[in-house]
Amino acid sequence: MKQLSRPCQLLLFSMLLNIILPVCSIGVNYGTTADNLPSPKEVAQFLKKSTIIDRVKIFDMNSEIMKAFANTGIYVTITVPNGDIPSLTDSSKAEKWVQEKIKPYYPDTKIRYIAVGNELLHWGTRDQIDNLVPAMKKLHGALDKAGMSDVKVTTPHSLGILVSSDPPSSGAFRTGWDVGILKPMLKFLQETQSGFMVNPYPYFGYSPGNDSFSLFRPNPGFVDPKTGKKYNNMFDGLMDAVYSAMKKLGYADVPIIVGETGWPSLGEPWLTWVNVANAKTYNEAMIKKSTSKEGTPLMPGKSFEIYIFALFNENQKPGSLAERNFGLFQPDFMEVYDIGVRNGTESHGPGTSPSEGSGSSRSSSGDSDKSSGESESKSADKTPYGHNGSPERVSDVVAAVVLVVAAFFMFIGKEGDDNDESIVDENEASELGYEDEDRFSDGQRVRTRAPALLMIFDDSTRV
Repeated sequence: MKQLSRPCQLLLFSMLLNIILPVCSIGVNYGTTADNLPSPKEVAQFLKKSTIIDRVKIFDMNSEIMKAFANTGIYVTITVPNGDIPSLTDSSKAEKWVQEKIKPYYPDTKIRYIAVGNELLHWGTRDQIDNLVPAMKKLHGALDKAGMSDVKVTTPHSLGILVSSDPPSSGAFRTGWDVGILKPMLKFLQETQSGFMVNPYPYFGYSPGNDSFSLFRPNPGFVDPKTGKKYNNMFDGLMDAVYSAMKKLGYADVPIIVGETGWPSLGEPWLTWVNVANAKTYNEAMIKKSTSKEGTPLMPGKSFEIYIFALFNENQKPGSLAERNFGLFQPDFMEVYDIGVRNGTESHGPGTSPSEGSGSSRSSSGDSDKSSGESESKSADKTPYGHNGSPERVSDVVAAVVLVVAAFFMFIGKEGDDNDESIVDENEASELGYEDEDRFSDGQRVRTRAPALLMIFDDSTRV
């Protein structure tokens, strides 16, 4: 039997992994506007050992949190306060910021994104808005210079950036922001391989007539007359409206990141749609969106990096009772409701009664810039489909992967018994993407490709 070439073996192995390994990127927003929360170290260890949550987003640059997540394998996204943005258009200040705020924790803490401000176009001053894209570019340059090019730069947007979203194909950015700010921003994100972060909240688009459409429950849906695509839930409609707006500017290929989305579990008595059942239904749908590749009508087959709002109920947030009760967990780590993010088989929700203390805008946490605000985009109309999915447990995934890996290496090992070891020359090395690495002097054999793929199972199999 003829031996497969090394590139073919690697391609086969990669395909097998893609078949058996589900996308598993579960993110949460970790706010700290409360006086009863566990310490950051306790939170980090809880998420690592007891949940499948593999990334968090914080609304500041809290050093205690940054230290707590070191060596956990959990990605952390940090936020630059809106008020700091104008100063970061100066290269020397951006470099100093990176040296002081990022370098002390990198790479032990896996910093995924630097979010430059929060919903700045919605809440920021003219000076902050005008300096947003230049600051993003300077921070990226400073990260590159410091050898941290894997840390990406982005900024979250409320859907107030859209002038139209119904039907989704009509999605367009507001005049002035479209060409003046968002087009150069999208160009930057494309060039740096980052993502466009938005905060879609069907909760804020809810009305009694579209409850099922807002909550992914069975409903007649509607058809976009321009594309012929059918929509059964508001989330897909909002995401496709953003996609349509990006496409009109020529940047449909930039990934869309969901920086915030969620549904509160307790609110004022007249908010009858705010309850545990609805919060559970909506956030289960977000887990499914994050761990599957079902995509949307205009983005079929795509999975989304989603950060659910929020990790905890926060009893000191000002505003309505609902604002204090977006959390998946109580401060004692009891689940408010079970959506499958805990490891193990035990059921944990609903737990103790949700927080009834006083609270704050979704986008602020203990040390965050208070000029960051909440997304209240109310575009869209009708509503959704039902589902029951929760992600496969990590142990099942690992078991399946181990079997496939063992079979794969038994296969190529048997092939190698009848053939001399395959040597990769420099041309083949280049095809594999190793041309910049010091592994191929004198025809050295590939020894690291498969282990590199398996590294995703280190640190409790976090990606």
